[in-house]
Amino acid sequence: MRQNILITGASSGLGKGMAIEFAKKGRNLALCARRVERLESLKQELESLNPNITVLIKSLDVNNHDDVFRVFREFTDELGTLDRVIVNAGMGKGASIGTGYFKANKETAITNFVSALAQCEAAVEIFRQQNAGHLVTISSISAVRGFRRALNVYAATKTALSSLSEGLRIDLMNTPIKVTTIHPGFIRSEINEKVEKVPFMVDTETGCKAIVKAIEKEGDNAYVPAWPWAFLQYVLKIAPLSWLKKMS
Repeated sequence: MRQNILITGASSGLGKGMAIEFAKKGRNLALCARRVERLESLKQELESLNPNITVLIKSLDVNNHDDVFRVFREFTDELGTLDRVIVNAGMGKGASIGTGYFKANKETAITNFVSALAQCEAAVEIFRQQNAGHLVTISSISAVRGFRRALNVYAATKTALSSLSEGLRIDLMNTPIKVTTIHPGFIRSEINEKVEKVPFMVDTETGCKAIVKAIEKEGDNAYVPAWPWAFLQYVLKIAPLSWLKKMS
């Protein structure tokens, strides 16, 4: 059992939802995010939910890459080991390319890929020293194909993250270190709270329960919730561009 779990971007959305589900299972949690006041509130909530677990919190902006390595190491020292790291921190800023939003698109590209790389580096460095661990990357169903407008750069970063994870999985094959990539479908969270009409959208709790269930299986890739995304991922791969345009 993976007892000590680190989650980045844990102050809200999927990160917070996963923390709640793991707390119910009695896991110790190392939670980090930029908004430490939200982490303090979440810590109280989790300790009330399960008084028998350890909950550690630290402020972390994953775009400060040196801090990523420092915070991960501090958590490891305080807990003794890190059994699982969930690379969850991300953003969805941006707009159609060439419409004046390069700064926002660049921020999304850096946060969702370069900073995810930093988190993977920091986590796997620790796992290699321990000769054990489970790396989980939170990608997206949008990694399957390209998408337009605000999803253009976001989808590209998630495709890159999925590819990075697969390469890492090959690199760590036949070792005690496991790598799982989660591809959530449409789950309500802060990143999409202003989007009104989205097909197959589920609430945060339902989505996070599905994510945690998939994480615990420690498979290579999971599309969640399984219905309909485990099926639709195949449809998306062969869908014509005109159909993808309607989706976004």
